[in-house]
Amino acid sequence: MSITDTTHRVSKPESVVSKPGATSADKARNGKILEKLEDDVMAVNQLRGNIKRTLSSCSLEDELAKANEGDEKEKDWYEESEQYKDIDPKSFRQYELACDRVKQFYEEQHEKQTVAYNIQARINFKTKTRARMSIWEGLERLNKLLDDSDPDTELSQIEHALQTAEAIRKDKKPRWFQLVGLIHDLGKLLYFFDSKGQWDVVGDTFPVGCKFSKKIIFPESFKTNPDFLNPLYNTKYGIYSKYCGLDKVMLSWGHDEYMYHIAKGSSTLPPEALAMIRYHSFYPWHQEYAYSYLMNEHDKEMLKAVKTFNTYDLYSKSDQHYNVEELKPYYLELIDEFFPDKIIDF
Repeated sequence: MSITDTTHRVSKPESVVSKPGATSADKARNGKILEKLEDDVMAVNQLRGNIKRTLSSCSLEDELAKANEGDEKEKDWYEESEQYKDIDPKSFRQYELACDRVKQFYEEQHEKQTVAYNIQARINFKTKTRARMSIWEGLERLNKLLDDSDPDTELSQIEHALQTAEAIRKDKKPRWFQLVGLIHDLGKLLYFFDSKGQWDVVGDTFPVGCKFSKKIIFPESFKTNPDFLNPLYNTKYGIYSKYCGLDKVMLSWGHDEYMYHIAKGSSTLPPEALAMIRYHSFYPWHQEYAYSYLMNEHDKEMLKAVKTFNTYDLYSKSDQHYNVEELKPYYLELIDEFFPDKIIDF
């Protein structure tokens, strides 16, 4: 809450003065408003006191210099990585050459990711706890999964997580950014809980409830989806409205959505980190710019963050192996920094 916002709210006391003939309910309501105003006034006074103490310890010029320096540091994490400047993007996500396992996966995913299923999946998420464990225990458990949708790697999940996190760390990105690299795929734990297979856990994500974009991988396979011919869902906007914002859009259920909700409720990660987790598999959006007509201004800012993260998620996949036990102490400390409760409800 800013001083300006608070001052604005306390500048109209006449709106709460009891008028002749006011009922007891009106008076009670006015009393609550006056209590709120007193709290706001106290907050303003506390802010003023903090400002005075700050300015007495250093000059205004020093404060502005520090603020500008902080802004520059924040902008640094958007900078392009030198590690991958010579990499050929065409050597990744080669779905035309993908094995039958990958193609069969997407045929099943595109057929079964319906509006009805997505509504039920969200009800299930909100009404049950699947397991209680630490983030690191989740990573170790996830290590048993091989992602059928990924044409680029056969590595275990914890190896991919460490490759991504270490690449981000090498570029000296913020600590929260490094943690995103470590946990961005942790939602794949869904596979061991109440998933129907891999089709509702992994793979590229896309909106349901509106027309399926041709920029989604293997778009022809959507013809077997029951929503494909449904007049409520097969128009450009479907159940949404122009520029409604992606937070209003139901993306296909999977590890991105699942881990996004876990992190949102259990961590202190910033909005950019949450966007990276939620949208990192939304390739039609962050690589092909599909569904731009559903974006709002906030989404435009988050898109820059997601694209920055995607570089590390995609291009860090290699044959390099890390010693998990050597890296574990560093990442345990990182986890504790942003997940205050060591045991998380999954």
